[in-house]
Amino acid sequence: MSSLEGVVIADFSRVLAAPYATMMLGDLGAEVIKVEQPGRGDETRTWGPPHHEDEATYFLSVNRNKTSVQIDLSTRAGREQARELIARADVVVENFKPGTMKKFGLDYESLGRDDLVYCSISGFGSGKGADLPGYDLLVQAVGGLMSVTGPGPYEPVKTGVALVDVLTGLHACVGILAALRHREATGQGQLVELDLLTVLLSSMVNQSAGFTLAGAIPKPMGNRHPSIAPYEVFPTVDQPIVLAVGNDRQFRRLCSVLDVPELATDPRFATNSDRVQHVDELFEILSARLKARPAQHWFETLTPLGVPCGPVNDVARAFALAESLDLKPTATIDDMTLVANPIRLSRTPVTYRLRPPKLEQ
Repeated sequence: MSSLEGVVIADFSRVLAAPYATMMLGDLGAEVIKVEQPGRGDETRTWGPPHHEDEATYFLSVNRNKTSVQIDLSTRAGREQARELIARADVVVENFKPGTMKKFGLDYESLGRDDLVYCSISGFGSGKGADLPGYDLLVQAVGGLMSVTGPGPYEPVKTGVALVDVLTGLHACVGILAALRHREATGQGQLVELDLLTVLLSSMVNQSAGFTLAGAIPKPMGNRHPSIAPYEVFPTVDQPIVLAVGNDRQFRRLCSVLDVPELATDPRFATNSDRVQHVDELFEILSARLKARPAQHWFETLTPLGVPCGPVNDVARAFALAESLDLKPTATIDDMTLVANPIRLSRTPVTYRLRPPKLEQ
């Protein structure tokens, strides 16, 4: 038996944030019926390359364990079909522009079901920000993430994946599961609302709290950390390596391996706070030592001593590492090798029942 077996989700979402959430719930056993525009479907069906055969891998990445139904919400018949679907659903998920579902008479209030869990995801909320387009890149920019990412203040950089969408999808899962637990206890559903902007502000954790608690406005530091050193990328003979030294004990061990034990008692570097204050000098000294050997040598030498480090892998090497650690990073459905769900449950493990649906299904 799966954790969410028997839960039916009417999924009116598309693109990334909400489809990621419904896929995660589908992996946990929920029945997910994805509603798509006739003849066209989810926009990400055309977002390629890359492709798996003739299907965009973007769409395939977030739509397994779902069936698909084509419904034209602009027609009376389509809206009636949608209401029939919702009538047998426990959860509705949608991420249209705020007001769209209300126009169709399919918003939480119009449906009037006291036992329904209804999740709405938007870019900037349903109030004054309702008309703003909720694209991940835009939210990274106006939400402050790009201001702390990149080599310097005039070179803002986005993350290499639509991270705000993914984080919002995960927060949506938490909200939906909490609402289902409340319904189980009381019989009452509720409206679950999320927006990309406040999810990002919450997810910036220490950077956000530095502002709210101390008025500190963080700046980009490249690969460095504002509060820890050494905690950045270093050169080696063959490829970059990361050191993530989180305490003085680890730093002493690093200095011993690099044959510079005197650094551990140097007043500039003796404590973490000292090292943060003198991070440029520290970088130069450590870089000169690390350049003497390949990244793999340092990884194999420092890791057993409890010094966190590792080469900067590409995605292929990252999957190879996970496989070498027996973490099972992939799952196969029919002819597809998809990225595995990372949640491991001892009694109700995730399942991979359905490949991402083709539009004609």
